[in-house]
Amino acid sequence: MRTFEYRGYDANGRSCRGLVEGHDLKDARERLATRDVFPEELHPAGDQLVRRFSKRGAPFGIEVRAMLFRELSALLMAGLPLAAAMQVLIDAPEIGDARQHLAGIRDRIRDGASLARALEDGHPGVAAFEIAVVEAGERAGTLDVVLERLAGFLEEQARLRDRVVSALVYPSIVVAAAIIIGAVTLGILIPRIGVMLASANIPLPTLTLVVIGSARVFPFVMMALIAAALIVFGVAKANQGFRESLRRKGASLVPRIPVIAVAQESLIRLRFARTLAMLVRGGVGMVEAVTLAGRATGNQVVAARAAEVSETVKHGANLADALRAAPVLGESLPGWIQAGEASGRLPELLDSAAGRFQQQWERRVTRALSVAEPLLILLVSAFVLLIALAILMPILSLNQALQ
Repeated sequence: MRTFEYRGYDANGRSCRGLVEGHDLKDARERLATRDVFPEELHPAGDQLVRRFSKRGAPFGIEVRAMLFRELSALLMAGLPLAAAMQVLIDAPEIGDARQHLAGIRDRIRDGASLARALEDGHPGVAAFEIAVVEAGERAGTLDVVLERLAGFLEEQARLRDRVVSALVYPSIVVAAAIIIGAVTLGILIPRIGVMLASANIPLPTLTLVVIGSARVFPFVMMALIAAALIVFGVAKANQGFRESLRRKGASLVPRIPVIAVAQESLIRLRFARTLAMLVRGGVGMVEAVTLAGRATGNQVVAARAAEVSETVKHGANLADALRAAPVLGESLPGWIQAGEASGRLPELLDSAAGRFQQQWERRVTRALSVAEPLLILLVSAFVLLIALAILMPILSLNQALQ
């Protein structure tokens, strides 16, 4: 029996979708017919429809995966077989749209695949290091314990991401307000005031002329920027190579911004240390663990360097020595790793290092925001003051001339 996902209409003409089990597509259609359901789309669970869901990103996000891994761990600890535990999760009402993913994973497990291979097949939301950890747990016979640790790691990553988003909310609002104020002022207000001043034959000072000239050019500049952005977006969406090139250029520009670069370095070290600790504790080999931890940093430059370090370790080099030449990672991590290897407590010391890096990241982000927020307010205030002076100066000069 396989699980199929369908979209269609019931006997009352209402749209419906869900899951149905059957031996094949024909059998699934017959079973739906007995329910008075007429499918428009019918696919194996985890196939085309699931891929469309995955591109939207919501159903199998990091929070959902953390919850599933934790609950699956509890069910396995209770003695349930893996396929039966997956069925319990599929029947849970809080799973929502993720049950399409789980149904496809369960079918692959029924066919004899391991959980790691089932997660890897057709589920792009699952990271490579998650699959490596699950595979290591299956090989060692400690899948329940590994899944619990993996769930804790993903929950921490979700909290870290939420902190980043929350830290950027206020600056984003200020920047958006400044853009709206500038667009309304330069696009609508200044051109009308310029016409009024010109019709009144009022002599205009240099500042007013510059502002009015900028307002005349502003619509063309905005249209050019919007057109360029749309072209770049279209090309990036159609060309994966161009998209990867843009990401690499963006990653290379970030280190040139002093305040952001310092905070990002702490975040990269934090992710690398936490991921490496989890992988080593889960039984993943050091060569593969270093490569996966580099990918988990989210920085392509660091990921590429981590892959080189992995090759060096593969040929017999010491990990701490190989990391010393790596950008960002080589500044403080080698000392922790060297101490961990010498004491035989590498995962524990990596966790301690990650805790220290997290404190550094939070402190640096707090300092950066404490400077950025008043600076943005001052810039907006200076812009408003400049516009006000450009409008008031010719009026004041006219009043003085009349007196």
